[in-house]
This record gives sequence, structure tokens and C-alpha cells, in this order.
Amino acid sequence: MTMAMVLAGSWLSEFFAAFAEQFAERFDIAHKDIGAEISEAIMQVQMYFNLGDYKLLITDAVIVTWLAVIIFIILLSILIGKPSKDLKLTKGQALIISLTELVINTAMSFGMNRKQAEEVTPMIMTFGIVITACNSISYFHLPPPAKNVAFPIGCAITAIIYVIVMSIKFVGIKGFWVTLTTPISIMLPFKLLDYVVKPLSLSLRLFGNVFAAFVFMEFLSISVPLILPGVAGLWFDIVDGLIQAIVFSYLTMSYIGENVEAINEYNEHPEEHQKKKKNKKSEAVAA
Repeated sequence: MTMAMVLAGSWLSEFFAAFAEQFAERFDIAHKDIGAEISEAIMQVQMYFNLGDYKLLITDAVIVTWLAVIIFIILLSILIGKPSKDLKLTKGQALIISLTELVINTAMSFGMNRKQAEEVTPMIMTFGIVITACNSISYFHLPPPAKNVAFPIGCAITAIIYVIVMSIKFVGIKGFWVTLTTPISIMLPFKLLDYVVKPLSLSLRLFGNVFAAFVFMEFLSISVPLILPGVAGLWFDIVDGLIQAIVFSYLTMSYIGENVEAINEYNEHPEEHQKKKKNKKSEAVAA
């Protein structure tokens, strides 16, 4: 018994000595190379897996994305819960229904009808859920996928392809062509360029905000390791991450709405648009 107490005391003594040493090193800012530590945190981790003669590259962004999405799906499943026998909604189910209805109403405010709004809602909410999960996971000191520019670019390309596909589905190929050539055919190159600028804007906005927040939180964690990073992370990791997800989803939805609204306006007043086109052509010839 005495020997056990001596061993336990010795172990505790060594533990607290090592803890105190690590604690002191954590706060020893004068001997830290903050720039080097932040640069190391920014660099992505790369791992290669051999598949026969091919090498498959897996980065930390891929791993963290899957981890964040899986965790978020589990949390959503817990929040939603199982349907009750008396068909009464739980608070989680009521919240999800309210959010879904909010997205549908927002889509309808962009000119879509109810059926169209309901059709785009699952994908729009998927964008929001995935980006929120991937941004928020940085609160637990995991690298957010959006600090790797490939993640926001991939999201933006997926979003703009979805916009084009759904726009064609809602207004038809002829209607989509009308949106590209209204109010005058000479606008076509500019309208096509718009489909390059839009995903670029989406990706840079997401990347810039998340990357800046990540660098700031790394600096804060290095210089003031206790309490403050946890408090600041509630805004820069959680709230800001949620805002970026909402902005990305909102803009994606608005791009589809722009095309639907444009073709609805064209169908309501086709003669006015034809008249405008003739006037524009006459002005161009006169010039």
C-alpha cells in the first residue's frame, strides 16, 4: 500500500512538472515564431494511397469534409428524432420544417412558383448544411476545408452547374437562350462571362472569409492560448461560418430566380422586348 502511494505520488509529481513546463512553453510568446507556426497551420496535409499503378491524393480538406458532414448528419438525426405515434412534431422537427418553409418562401420571392421553389430547396439546404458543417468544425481546432481554395472552387462550380441545369429545366433551352440575349443579342458575351464571374465570386467570398478567420484564430491561439480563443471562436468559427453558408446558398438560389423571373417578364410582355430590341439595333446602326 505504501509502495503504491509512493509510486502514485512520484507519477503525479512528474505529471504536474511536465504539465507546468508545457503550460509555460504555451505562454512563452517571446521565444515563439508566430509566423512560422501560422504558415505551418496553413499548409495542407497530403497523403497518397496506391491504387495499382495510380497514386490517389487525399488532403486534410477531404478528410475533414467527410468528418464534418458525418458528425453534422448524426447531430441532425438526433435533433429531428423519430416520428411519434400521435404525429406530434418534436421541437427539432418543427425547427427543420420552419427552416424548409423559409427557404421555399425565399425562393418564391425570387420569382419561382411553389413547385419550383420546393424542387430547389433540398439542394439549397444541402449547400447550407455542408458549408456550415465544414466551417464550424474549425472551432474544434481542425483545419476548415475552405482554407484550401479547392473546396470553395469545387462548391462554386457545382453551384453554377446546378443553376444552369435548373434554369433550363424551369424555362427550357429556348427560354434560357432568351435570358442570355435579353435585352439585345449583343449582350450574349457579357451574359456568358457572367457565368464565369458568378462562381469566381462565390468561391473567393467563401475562401477569403474562412481563410482570414482561420489565420486570425491561429494567431489568437498562439498568442493567448486560454479562454479568449474559445470565446472568439464562437463568432469567427461558428457564426461567421454559418453566415458564409447562408450567403452562398442565398446567392445560388437568387441566380436561378433571376433566370425564372426574366423569362416570366419576357412572356408577360413579349412585344415590349421585341420593340426594345428593334430600338437597340436602330441605335447601334445609327452610331
